[in-house]
Amino acid sequence: METADQGVDDAERPVGPILLTEPADGTPPVIGDPAELTRACEKLAAGSGAIAVDTERASGYRYWPKAYLVQLRRDGAGSVLVDPIALAGQLEPLRRAINAEEWVLHAASQDLPCLAELDLRPVSLFDTELAGRLAGYERVGLGTLVERLLGYQLEKGHSAADWSKRPLPVDWLNYAALDVELLVPLREKLEAELAAQGKLDWARQEFEAVRNAPAPAPRAEPWRRTSGIHKVRTARGLAAVRALWEARDELARKRDRAPSRVLPDSAIVNAVLAEPKTVAELQALPVFGGRVQRRYSAQWFRHLEAARALPREALPNPAQPNDGPPPANRWADKDPDAAARLGAARAALTRIAGHHQLPVENLLLPDLLRRTCWRPPEDRSAEGVTEVLRAGGARPWQIELTASDLATALRSTAAK
Repeated sequence: METADQGVDDAERPVGPILLTEPADGTPPVIGDPAELTRACEKLAAGSGAIAVDTERASGYRYWPKAYLVQLRRDGAGSVLVDPIALAGQLEPLRRAINAEEWVLHAASQDLPCLAELDLRPVSLFDTELAGRLAGYERVGLGTLVERLLGYQLEKGHSAADWSKRPLPVDWLNYAALDVELLVPLREKLEAELAAQGKLDWARQEFEAVRNAPAPAPRAEPWRRTSGIHKVRTARGLAAVRALWEARDELARKRDRAPSRVLPDSAIVNAVLAEPKTVAELQALPVFGGRVQRRYSAQWFRHLEAARALPREALPNPAQPNDGPPPANRWADKDPDAAARLGAARAALTRIAGHHQLPVENLLLPDLLRRTCWRPPEDRSAEGVTEVLRAGGARPWQIELTASDLATALRSTAAK
Protein backbone atom coordinates (compact mmCIF):
# COMPACT_ATOMS: atom_id res chain seq x y z
CA MET A 1 0.00 0.00 0.00
CA GLU A 2 1.30 3.42 -0.90
CA THR A 3 1.31 6.37 1.45
CA ALA A 4 1.45 10.07 0.66
CA ASP A 5 5.21 10.22 1.17
CA GLN A 6 5.85 7.42 -1.35
CA GLY A 7 5.54 9.79 -4.29
CA VAL A 8 2.28 8.84 -6.00
CA ASP A 9 2.10 10.85 -9.22
CA ASP A 10 -0.93 13.19 -9.32
CA ALA A 11 -1.89 11.85 -12.74
CA GLU A 12 -2.09 8.32 -11.34
CA ARG A 13 -4.10 9.27 -8.29
CA PRO A 14 -7.71 8.07 -8.47
CA VAL A 15 -10.58 10.52 -8.18
CA GLY A 16 -11.43 11.10 -4.52
CA PRO A 17 -9.36 10.38 -1.43
CA ILE A 18 -7.67 7.01 -0.90
CA LEU A 19 -8.97 5.31 2.23
CA LEU A 20 -6.22 4.13 4.56
CA THR A 21 -7.30 1.34 6.89
CA GLU A 22 -3.89 0.23 8.16
CA PRO A 23 -0.32 1.51 8.18
CA ALA A 24 1.79 1.02 5.05
CA ASP A 25 4.24 -1.22 6.89
CA GLY A 26 1.58 -3.10 8.82
CA THR A 27 0.51 -2.61 12.41
CA PRO A 28 3.58 -2.26 14.64
CA PRO A 29 3.63 -4.28 17.87
CA VAL A 30 2.94 -2.50 21.12
CA ILE A 31 6.16 -2.14 23.10
CA GLY A 32 5.84 -2.87 26.79
CA ASP A 33 9.25 -4.40 27.49
CA PRO A 34 12.37 -2.32 28.31
CA ALA A 35 14.62 -4.33 25.98
CA GLU A 36 12.19 -3.92 23.09
CA LEU A 37 11.95 -0.21 23.82
CA THR A 38 15.74 0.14 23.69
CA ARG A 39 15.87 -1.52 20.26
CA ALA A 40 13.02 0.63 18.92
CA CYS A 41 14.63 3.80 20.25
CA GLU A 42 17.91 2.94 18.56
CA LYS A 43 15.99 2.87 15.26
CA LEU A 44 14.29 6.18 16.07
CA ALA A 45 17.61 7.79 16.90
CA ALA A 46 19.09 6.51 13.62
CA GLY A 47 16.20 7.95 11.59
CA SER A 48 16.13 11.39 10.04
CA GLY A 49 14.02 14.50 10.30
CA ALA A 50 11.26 15.46 12.68
CA ILE A 51 9.43 12.88 14.76
CA ALA A 52 5.65 12.53 14.50
CA VAL A 53 4.17 12.11 17.98
CA ASP A 54 0.68 11.39 19.26
CA THR A 55 -0.92 9.93 22.37
CA GLU A 56 -4.09 8.12 23.28
CA ARG A 57 -5.71 8.81 26.62
CA ALA A 58 -8.82 7.44 28.29
CA SER A 59 -10.82 10.64 28.65
CA GLY A 60 -14.34 9.87 29.79
CA TYR A 61 -13.21 6.61 31.38
CA ARG A 62 -10.35 7.44 33.75
CA TYR A 63 -9.84 10.26 36.25
CA TRP A 64 -6.22 10.98 35.41
CA PRO A 65 -5.48 12.28 31.89
CA LYS A 66 -2.41 10.09 31.45
CA ALA A 67 -1.11 8.64 28.19
CA TYR A 68 -2.03 4.99 27.72
CA LEU A 69 -0.32 4.75 24.34
CA VAL A 70 2.39 6.85 22.70
CA GLN A 71 2.71 6.72 18.91
CA LEU A 72 5.85 7.83 17.07
CA ARG A 73 7.07 7.80 13.49
CA ARG A 74 10.27 8.98 11.85
CA ASP A 75 11.68 8.65 8.36
CA GLY A 76 14.05 5.73 8.25
CA ALA A 77 12.66 4.22 11.45
CA GLY A 78 8.99 3.57 10.74
CA SER A 79 6.25 3.70 13.35
CA VAL A 80 6.56 2.76 17.01
CA LEU A 81 3.77 2.16 19.53
CA VAL A 82 4.79 2.43 23.18
CA ASP A 83 2.77 1.32 26.21
CA PRO A 84 3.95 3.64 29.03
CA ILE A 85 1.75 1.84 31.55
CA ALA A 86 3.41 -1.54 31.00
CA LEU A 87 6.83 0.13 31.05
CA ALA A 88 6.03 1.76 34.41
CA GLY A 89 8.09 4.86 33.75
CA GLN A 90 11.15 3.05 32.35
CA LEU A 91 11.31 5.41 29.37
CA GLU A 92 14.87 6.72 29.51
CA PRO A 93 15.77 5.28 26.06
CA LEU A 94 12.81 7.10 24.59
CA ARG A 95 13.75 10.35 26.28
CA ARG A 96 17.26 10.13 24.88
CA ALA A 97 15.95 9.33 21.41
CA ILE A 98 13.34 12.07 20.99
CA ASN A 99 13.66 14.89 23.54
CA ALA A 100 16.39 16.68 21.58
CA GLU A 101 14.46 16.46 18.29
CA GLU A 102 11.67 18.44 16.69
CA TRP A 103 8.23 16.87 17.14
CA VAL A 104 5.25 17.11 14.82
CA LEU A 105 1.91 16.90 16.61
CA HIS A 106 -1.70 17.67 15.82
CA ALA A 107 -3.32 19.84 18.53
CA ALA A 108 -0.14 19.72 20.59
CA SER A 109 -1.67 21.35 23.67
CA GLN A 110 -3.78 18.22 24.19
CA ASP A 111 -0.82 15.82 24.14
CA LEU A 112 2.04 17.77 25.71
CA PRO A 113 0.78 17.64 29.34
CA CYS A 114 0.53 13.85 29.50
CA LEU A 115 3.85 13.50 27.68
CA ALA A 116 5.48 15.89 30.14
CA GLU A 117 4.32 13.61 32.97
CA LEU A 118 6.53 10.97 31.34
CA ASP A 119 9.42 13.47 31.12
CA LEU A 120 9.02 13.58 27.35
CA ARG A 121 9.47 17.17 26.15
CA PRO A 122 10.41 18.43 22.68
CA VAL A 123 13.16 20.91 21.98
CA SER A 124 10.90 22.34 19.27
CA LEU A 125 7.58 21.41 17.68
CA PHE A 126 5.31 21.89 14.69
CA ASP A 127 1.56 21.78 15.39
CA THR A 128 -0.37 20.82 12.25
CA GLU A 129 -3.73 21.89 13.69
CA LEU A 130 -2.47 25.34 14.64
CA ALA A 131 -0.66 25.60 11.31
CA GLY A 132 -3.91 24.83 9.53
CA ARG A 133 -5.68 27.60 11.44
CA LEU A 134 -2.99 30.14 10.62
CA ALA A 135 -3.03 29.08 6.98
CA GLY A 136 -6.73 29.96 6.82
CA TYR A 137 -8.42 26.56 6.81
CA GLU A 138 -11.84 26.59 8.43
CA ARG A 139 -11.78 22.87 9.27
CA VAL A 140 -8.53 21.72 10.84
CA GLY A 141 -9.21 18.20 12.08
CA LEU A 142 -6.40 15.79 11.23
CA GLY A 143 -8.55 13.73 8.89
CA THR A 144 -9.86 16.80 7.09
CA LEU A 145 -6.39 18.29 6.51
CA VAL A 146 -4.91 14.96 5.40
CA GLU A 147 -7.73 14.48 2.92
CA ARG A 148 -7.54 18.00 1.54
CA LEU A 149 -3.77 18.39 1.34
CA LEU A 150 -2.56 14.82 0.81
CA GLY A 151 -5.51 13.09 -0.83
CA TYR A 152 -5.86 10.35 1.79
CA GLN A 153 -8.74 9.49 4.06
CA LEU A 154 -7.96 8.23 7.54
CA GLU A 155 -10.33 5.67 8.95
CA LYS A 156 -11.53 7.12 12.23
CA GLY A 157 -13.77 5.91 14.99
CA HIS A 158 -11.74 5.11 18.09
CA SER A 159 -10.82 8.56 19.42
CA ALA A 160 -13.29 8.20 22.29
CA ALA A 161 -12.31 4.61 23.13
CA ASP A 162 -11.14 3.42 26.53
CA TRP A 163 -7.41 3.28 25.82
CA SER A 164 -6.71 1.92 29.28
CA LYS A 165 -8.14 -1.38 28.07
CA ARG A 166 -5.66 -4.25 27.70
CA PRO A 167 -4.97 -5.86 25.34
CA LEU A 168 -5.72 -3.17 22.78
CA PRO A 169 -7.68 -4.43 19.75
CA VAL A 170 -5.86 -4.51 16.42
CA ASP A 171 -8.27 -2.07 14.77
CA TRP A 172 -7.59 0.43 17.55
CA LEU A 173 -3.85 0.04 17.00
CA ASN A 174 -4.33 0.62 13.25
CA TYR A 175 -6.18 3.83 14.05
CA ALA A 176 -3.47 4.95 16.48
CA ALA A 177 -0.62 4.22 14.07
CA LEU A 178 -2.37 6.01 11.21
CA ASP A 179 -2.54 9.15 13.33
CA VAL A 180 1.25 9.53 12.94
CA GLU A 181 1.59 7.92 9.50
CA LEU A 182 1.09 11.15 7.58
CA LEU A 183 1.93 13.87 10.11
CA VAL A 184 5.35 14.68 8.63
CA PRO A 185 4.11 14.91 5.01
CA LEU A 186 1.23 17.05 6.27
CA ARG A 187 3.70 19.28 8.09
CA GLU A 188 5.68 19.76 4.87
CA LYS A 189 2.56 20.87 2.97
CA LEU A 190 1.46 23.26 5.70
CA GLU A 191 4.93 24.69 6.19
CA ALA A 192 5.13 25.46 2.46
CA GLU A 193 1.72 27.17 2.57
CA LEU A 194 2.64 29.25 5.60
CA ALA A 195 5.89 30.30 3.97
CA ALA A 196 4.05 31.29 0.78
CA GLN A 197 1.58 33.37 2.81
CA GLY A 198 4.34 35.04 4.83
CA LYS A 199 3.09 33.47 8.06
CA LEU A 200 5.80 30.95 8.88
CA ASP A 201 7.43 33.17 11.49
CA TRP A 202 4.01 33.75 13.07
CA ALA A 203 3.52 30.00 13.25
CA ARG A 204 6.91 29.44 14.84
CA GLN A 205 6.07 31.99 17.54
CA GLU A 206 2.79 30.19 18.20
CA PHE A 207 4.47 26.79 18.37
CA GLU A 208 6.96 28.09 20.93
CA ALA A 209 4.13 29.54 23.00
CA VAL A 210 2.40 26.16 23.02
CA ARG A 211 5.63 24.33 23.85
CA ASN A 212 6.41 26.63 26.77
CA ALA A 213 2.86 27.12 28.06
CA PRO A 214 2.62 26.57 31.83
CA ALA A 215 0.07 24.19 33.25
CA PRO A 216 -3.26 25.97 33.73
CA ALA A 217 -3.93 27.17 37.26
CA PRO A 218 -6.55 25.08 39.08
CA ARG A 219 -10.00 26.60 39.15
CA ALA A 220 -10.98 28.19 42.45
CA GLU A 221 -14.40 26.52 42.55
CA PRO A 222 -14.51 23.79 39.91
CA TRP A 223 -17.84 22.45 41.17
CA ARG A 224 -19.52 25.51 39.66
CA ARG A 225 -18.96 23.95 36.23
CA THR A 226 -21.46 21.19 37.00
CA SER A 227 -23.69 20.86 33.95
CA GLY A 228 -27.21 22.11 34.73
CA ILE A 229 -26.17 24.08 37.83
CA HIS A 230 -28.04 27.09 36.45
CA LYS A 231 -31.25 25.35 37.55
CA VAL A 232 -30.17 25.64 41.20
CA ARG A 233 -31.30 29.05 42.43
CA THR A 234 -30.40 29.13 46.14
CA ALA A 235 -27.17 29.28 48.12
CA ARG A 236 -28.32 26.23 50.09
CA GLY A 237 -28.85 24.34 46.85
CA LEU A 238 -25.41 25.37 45.60
CA ALA A 239 -23.93 24.06 48.84
CA ALA A 240 -25.56 20.70 48.12
CA VAL A 241 -24.16 20.68 44.56
CA ARG A 242 -20.73 21.46 46.00
CA ALA A 243 -21.00 18.69 48.58
CA LEU A 244 -22.00 16.02 46.05
CA TRP A 245 -19.43 17.23 43.50
CA GLU A 246 -16.58 17.12 46.02
CA ALA A 247 -17.62 13.69 47.32
CA ARG A 248 -17.84 12.39 43.77
CA ASP A 249 -14.46 13.84 42.88
CA GLU A 250 -12.79 12.19 45.86
CA LEU A 251 -14.32 8.82 45.00
CA ALA A 252 -13.45 9.20 41.29
CA ARG A 253 -9.85 10.06 42.15
CA LYS A 254 -9.50 7.04 44.44
CA ARG A 255 -11.01 4.70 41.83
CA ASP A 256 -9.33 6.40 38.85
CA ARG A 257 -12.63 6.69 37.07
CA ALA A 258 -14.04 9.64 35.17
CA PRO A 259 -16.31 11.58 37.56
CA SER A 260 -19.21 11.34 35.13
CA ARG A 261 -18.99 7.55 35.39
CA VAL A 262 -19.12 7.70 39.17
CA LEU A 263 -22.16 10.00 39.22
CA PRO A 264 -23.44 12.06 36.27
CA ASP A 265 -23.85 15.81 36.64
CA SER A 266 -27.54 15.44 35.83
CA ALA A 267 -27.98 13.14 38.84
CA ILE A 268 -26.31 15.68 41.14
CA VAL A 269 -28.61 18.47 40.00
CA ASN A 270 -31.71 16.26 40.15
CA ALA A 271 -30.92 15.22 43.71
CA VAL A 272 -30.42 18.82 44.80
CA LEU A 273 -33.67 19.99 43.19
CA ALA A 274 -35.69 17.03 44.51
CA GLU A 275 -34.49 17.55 48.11
CA PRO A 276 -35.01 13.92 49.19
CA LYS A 277 -35.73 13.50 52.89
CA THR A 278 -34.63 9.86 53.14
CA VAL A 279 -32.25 7.46 51.45
CA ALA A 280 -35.26 5.70 49.94
CA GLU A 281 -36.45 8.95 48.35
CA LEU A 282 -32.97 9.48 46.91
CA GLN A 283 -32.95 5.94 45.51
CA ALA A 284 -36.27 6.64 43.80
CA LEU A 285 -34.62 9.28 41.62
CA PRO A 286 -33.16 8.46 38.20
CA VAL A 287 -29.64 6.97 38.37
CA PHE A 288 -29.63 6.60 42.17
CA GLY A 289 -31.79 3.49 41.99
CA GLY A 290 -29.30 1.58 39.86
CA ARG A 291 -27.48 -1.44 41.23
CA VAL A 292 -24.12 0.32 41.62
CA GLN A 293 -25.53 3.62 42.86
CA ARG A 294 -27.62 1.95 45.58
CA ARG A 295 -24.34 0.88 47.16
CA TYR A 296 -23.35 4.56 47.54
CA SER A 297 -26.76 6.12 48.09
CA ALA A 298 -26.36 6.39 51.89
CA GLN A 299 -23.05 8.19 51.32
CA TRP A 300 -24.58 10.65 48.82
CA PHE A 301 -27.47 11.27 51.21
CA ARG A 302 -25.12 12.08 54.10
CA HIS A 303 -23.51 14.80 52.00
CA LEU A 304 -26.89 16.27 51.11
CA GLU A 305 -27.82 16.30 54.79
CA ALA A 306 -24.52 17.95 55.73
CA ALA A 307 -25.13 20.71 53.17
CA ARG A 308 -28.59 21.33 54.62
CA ALA A 309 -27.08 21.76 58.08
CA LEU A 310 -24.41 24.30 57.11
CA PRO A 311 -24.58 27.68 58.85
CA ARG A 312 -25.45 30.62 56.63
CA GLU A 313 -21.89 31.96 56.62
CA ALA A 314 -20.59 28.67 55.18
CA LEU A 315 -22.87 28.76 52.15
CA PRO A 316 -21.37 29.64 48.76
CA ASN A 317 -22.03 32.98 47.16
CA PRO A 318 -24.74 32.55 44.50
CA ALA A 319 -22.74 34.89 42.26
CA GLN A 320 -19.76 33.06 40.77
CA PRO A 321 -16.45 34.71 41.74
CA ASN A 322 -14.67 36.12 38.74
CA ASP A 323 -11.59 38.30 38.59
CA GLY A 324 -12.28 39.15 34.98
CA PRO A 325 -14.88 41.32 33.29
CA PRO A 326 -18.56 40.33 33.26
CA PRO A 327 -20.08 38.58 30.23
CA ALA A 328 -19.94 40.87 27.21
CA ASN A 329 -23.72 40.89 26.81
CA ARG A 330 -23.98 42.80 30.12
CA TRP A 331 -21.45 45.49 29.28
CA ALA A 332 -23.94 47.90 27.75
CA ASP A 333 -25.78 48.14 31.08
CA LYS A 334 -22.76 48.06 33.39
CA ASP A 335 -20.36 50.26 31.42
CA PRO A 336 -21.53 51.65 28.05
CA ASP A 337 -18.10 53.11 27.31
CA ALA A 338 -16.46 49.69 27.77
CA ALA A 339 -19.12 48.17 25.50
CA ALA A 340 -18.30 50.77 22.85
CA ARG A 341 -14.58 50.03 23.17
CA LEU A 342 -15.18 46.32 22.82
CA GLY A 343 -17.40 46.81 19.77
CA ALA A 344 -14.80 49.01 18.08
CA ALA A 345 -11.99 46.62 18.98
CA ARG A 346 -13.85 43.56 17.72
CA ALA A 347 -14.62 45.31 14.45
CA ALA A 348 -10.96 46.21 14.00
CA LEU A 349 -9.71 42.71 14.78
CA THR A 350 -12.31 41.14 12.49
CA ARG A 351 -11.09 43.37 9.67
CA ILE A 352 -7.43 42.49 10.32
CA ALA A 353 -8.17 38.78 10.62
CA GLY A 354 -10.14 38.80 7.38
CA HIS A 355 -7.34 40.57 5.55
CA HIS A 356 -4.81 37.97 6.66
CA GLN A 357 -7.20 35.00 6.41
CA LEU A 358 -6.89 34.15 10.10
CA PRO A 359 -9.43 33.10 12.73
CA VAL A 360 -9.94 36.18 14.87
CA GLU A 361 -9.38 34.14 18.05
CA ASN A 362 -5.89 33.26 16.79
CA LEU A 363 -5.16 36.91 16.08
CA LEU A 364 -5.68 37.78 19.75
CA LEU A 365 -7.04 35.75 22.64
CA PRO A 366 -10.67 36.80 23.29
CA ASP A 367 -10.09 36.93 27.06
CA LEU A 368 -7.12 39.27 26.64
CA LEU A 369 -9.18 41.50 24.36
CA ARG A 370 -12.08 41.67 26.84
CA ARG A 371 -9.82 42.44 29.79
CA THR A 372 -8.04 45.17 27.84
CA CYS A 373 -11.29 46.79 26.79
CA TRP A 374 -12.94 46.51 30.22
CA ARG A 375 -10.05 48.11 32.08
CA PRO A 376 -7.92 49.90 29.47
CA PRO A 377 -4.47 51.23 30.34
CA GLU A 378 -4.02 54.88 31.21
CA ASP A 379 -1.66 55.16 28.25
CA ARG A 380 -3.89 54.34 25.29
CA SER A 381 -1.22 54.95 22.70
CA ALA A 382 0.04 52.10 20.54
CA GLU A 383 3.06 51.87 22.83
CA GLY A 384 0.90 51.64 25.94
CA VAL A 385 -1.31 48.97 24.40
CA THR A 386 1.77 47.08 23.26
CA GLU A 387 2.90 46.78 26.88
CA VAL A 388 -0.52 45.52 27.97
CA LEU A 389 -0.64 42.91 25.21
CA ARG A 390 2.90 41.76 25.89
CA ALA A 391 2.13 41.37 29.61
CA GLY A 392 -0.99 39.39 28.65
CA GLY A 393 1.04 36.87 26.68
CA ALA A 394 0.44 38.10 23.14
CA ARG A 395 3.15 37.12 20.68
CA PRO A 396 5.19 39.74 18.78
CA TRP A 397 3.39 39.07 15.49
CA GLN A 398 0.00 39.56 17.16
CA ILE A 399 1.11 42.80 18.77
CA GLU A 400 2.51 44.09 15.48
CA LEU A 401 -0.80 43.48 13.71
CA THR A 402 -3.21 44.68 16.40
CA ALA A 403 -1.68 47.22 18.79
CA SER A 404 -2.25 50.34 16.69
CA ASP A 405 -5.88 49.57 15.76
CA LEU A 406 -6.64 48.39 19.28
CA ALA A 407 -5.25 51.64 20.68
CA THR A 408 -7.56 53.57 18.38
CA ALA A 409 -10.53 51.52 19.59
CA LEU A 410 -9.64 52.12 23.24
CA ARG A 411 -9.50 55.87 22.61
CA SER A 412 -12.92 55.84 20.95
CA THR A 413 -14.71 56.76 24.20
CA ALA A 414 -11.89 58.49 26.07
CA ALA A 415 -12.91 62.01 25.00
CA LYS A 416 -16.60 61.58 25.77
